[in-house]
Amino acid sequence: MFDRHKMERVIDAAVDKANEIGVGVTIAIMKNNQVLQMSYHMPNANLVSCTLAPKKAWSALAMKEPTKDISPDIQPGAGLYQMETMLDGRLASFAGGIPLVIDGKMIGSIGVSGGLVEEDEAICEAAVAAFLKETK
Repeated sequence: MFDRHKMERVIDAAVDKANEIGVGVTIAIMKNNQVLQMSYHMPNANLVSCTLAPKKAWSALAMKEPTKDISPDIQPGAGLYQMETMLDGRLASFAGGIPLVIDGKMIGSIGVSGGLVEEDEAICEAAVAAFLKETK
């Protein structure tokens, strides 16, 4: 499922969406064993996105949910408050990381960083859709 050519097409779909929105991003594709399979940093992306995109991919895997859904659980008074500090900053709790689920099994994740969180989420959704299309 993580064929290089397929992942290149997924990255192409993400770059197309990023260009449509007018933002530079880094895209990270991670397998469920936490190994980064492919990453691409657009020339116009911020440097910080190189660090955040893989963190978003890892966070989506670790929490088994999109990163946009993590934030409410880690706020003061919530059940997982302070989880971010307990994980030494590895956890990203804002939009842009989505698990890859096929037939009910999580096989990996994609993380996108570089734009506003809404932009990262839209680009990540485009990448996930392309990945799922490639696996059919």
